[in-house]
Amino acid sequence: MSKKFASHADTEEKQISFDKLAEGLYAYTAEGDPNTGIVIGDESVMVIDTQATPIMAQDVIRRIREITDKPIKHVVLTHYHAVRVLGASAYEAENIIASQHTFDLIVERGQQDYESEVGRFPRLFKGVDSVPGLTWPNIVFQEELTVYMGKREVRIIHLGRGHTKGDTIVWLPEEKVMFSGDLVEFGATPYTGDAYHEYWPATLDRLQAMAPEKLVPGRGEALQTPEQCEEAIQGTRDFLADMYESVKAGKAAGKSLSECYAETYALLKPKYGHWVIFDHCVPFDITRCYDEAGGEYPDPRIWTAERDNDMWHSLQDVVENQ
Repeated sequence: MSKKFASHADTEEKQISFDKLAEGLYAYTAEGDPNTGIVIGDESVMVIDTQATPIMAQDVIRRIREITDKPIKHVVLTHYHAVRVLGASAYEAENIIASQHTFDLIVERGQQDYESEVGRFPRLFKGVDSVPGLTWPNIVFQEELTVYMGKREVRIIHLGRGHTKGDTIVWLPEEKVMFSGDLVEFGATPYTGDAYHEYWPATLDRLQAMAPEKLVPGRGEALQTPEQCEEAIQGTRDFLADMYESVKAGKAAGKSLSECYAETYALLKPKYGHWVIFDHCVPFDITRCYDEAGGEYPDPRIWTAERDNDMWHSLQDVVENQ
């Protein structure tokens, strides 16, 4: 019998943390599961990434209600992946905000992504029957949108392609607090199956130039010092460079995907193998690297449940021999 996705073995409930970053700014994190950010303004609340289902979002709402009774008016999607956005309906927010590229991704592949991710990560889609359908933004912007929540300025910025083509950060310029989405991870393996490896380093340069003093990554603990922020950005950058350069060199030498996978997995494992979801992400990551290297597929191919399984099982012999 073929081995299941590595994520299917990940059944243990994670310890939730709800950390204060500054007055009215909080991070909801769970040992490497997708993070959610909270911004409390003078009269309303903004939620950044929603959890995967309305049932799972209820725990975020419960914690918000322990600190404020202000209405949750804004939801921001840092990018489009089902695990980040399908809990949106629980907040009953007036505004769901996303970049134009993120909106385009929902149009292009929203349903396939939904079905693919639910199959990959059963634990992260608790109460999936509570999802009413795809999450559609009602406010869409090109490069940057500023929301004034009373006196609090919140800048929502598309810095460039990276983890997806639509990645958005949320930046609090006065507090120098950043919610990076999956452009930055900390102690967690970047998922790059829908990524632009050729562009991501330059997007990280722009992000780094903003000099965040506190940062909530897509996965991993909330970072409370400039030094931790730098460590997370550099760690993400190093992983991407090590992986992409290895695959690029292998493909240029005429090696197959399986050969590139074996070489690159062996290269990455000693340095990054302890990061959360390493064994789950790397087959998807290296497949995308192989597609992108040499310009064969400048845009990511759509992952479907069928394509997930075909890719995973085609690499199983390689995985098991590592």
